Amino acid sequence: MNRASSGRNLRGDTELSQQRQRSLDLAREVFRIEANALGQLAERFDQVPFDKALDILLGCAGRIVVSGMGKSGIIARKLAGTLASTGSPALFLHPAEAGHGDLGLLCEGDVLVAISQSGDTQEVVAMLPTIKRLGVPLIVIVGETESTMAHEADIVLDAGVEKEACPLGMIPTASTTAALAVGDAL
Repeated sequence: MNRASSGRNLRGDTELSQQRQRSLDLAREVFRIEANALGQLAERFDQVPFDKALDILLGCAGRIVVSGMGKSGIIARKLAGTLASTGSPALFLHPAEAGHGDLGLLCEGDVLVAISQSGDTQEVVAMLPTIKRLGVPLIVIVGETESTMAHEADIVLDAGVEKEACPLGMIPTASTTAALAVGDAL
């Protein structure tokens, strides 16, 4: 190996090492942002709505139906699975399918837990009149407490975050972590 190619390898190794360090620094920043979001959530989490949500869930004579769209839907699926693991009859209802007949899964005696960062997810909001007509209690886990879903809900659990880990603030990161934690707390 000549000196010139050896220098390129050293420079390439240095650049790779710096790139890996930047990646590690970014990963650590994501951990800090999400841990901070959970810390803030724990500090402001309100006893009264949480207790009322627990009372409704424990008194559920039917099934706990969990719904959410997009990334919130993924969190909702996980919550339904967790609830089922605890022995609670629970299922996931996809809000887009609800408008095409699946809303018929909801029955008197059920409870609906809906998850949405904005609280104005069109597909979930479209379910609200039927939910009200059936008298199904509605618990929402939302990032925006001044939203349509929050105003229509029986119980509002605030999962709002100050900042997402995404540099543009567009990709749900800390907000999905917060919603997941609220669901796990339930």
